[in-house]
Amino acid sequence: MSQDLFERMRQSIIDGDYKAAEALAAEALAQGVDPLAAIDEGFVPGLRYVGDQFAAGEMFLPEMMIAARTMQKAVAVLEPEMTRRAVKREVLGRVVIGTVKGDIHEIGKNLVAMMLSASGFEVHDLGVDVAFERFAEKAREVDADVVGVSALLTTTMTGQRDVVRVLEEAGLRPKVKVIVGGAPVTRGWAEQIGADGYSEDAVGAVALARKLVGAD
Repeated sequence: MSQDLFERMRQSIIDGDYKAAEALAAEALAQGVDPLAAIDEGFVPGLRYVGDQFAAGEMFLPEMMIAARTMQKAVAVLEPEMTRRAVKREVLGRVVIGTVKGDIHEIGKNLVAMMLSASGFEVHDLGVDVAFERFAEKAREVDADVVGVSALLTTTMTGQRDVVRVLEEAGLRPKVKVIVGGAPVTRGWAEQIGADGYSEDAVGAVALARKLVGAD
């Protein structure tokens, strides 16, 4: 019975059908299915499939964003029962993410944040136009493992270097890893500024974060 339910959960994420995903999450609770199992065996495989298809060029950014939002809607239905049972998903790591000062682009950053959250990370999204010092303050506050810094303009990408510098001055490096991304950003730039990694898309960012926290 659960296997059929899990398969329908997976498909709801692939289809980006948040109403179906919410209904299936509620159905799982009514059947007494462990909410953690519903997430990890039902919804997460759907998101992984979408990520693989995106990486292969078979799905595109809007479909990825819809799938990630659908996952969030489903998890929101399950969370009250998880709270009641005093159970939590295993947190792979804590991530602070934001778009650097002077830059207000957020689509890519939002997708990375959603994908990380859906994949088991505790994500603290600072939003856009974030001061360099704010990344360090939040990283210290939440005991972050990873700081993700997005920049979509060549004029603002230098701010990623400033974030690395501020983290070093705050004594948070090398414990806190830094990943960077955005249209003008390259692997060479990441190496030049002393970041720990770079990804050109959300799927790669999740894989990189998992590697940096030792989950893979």
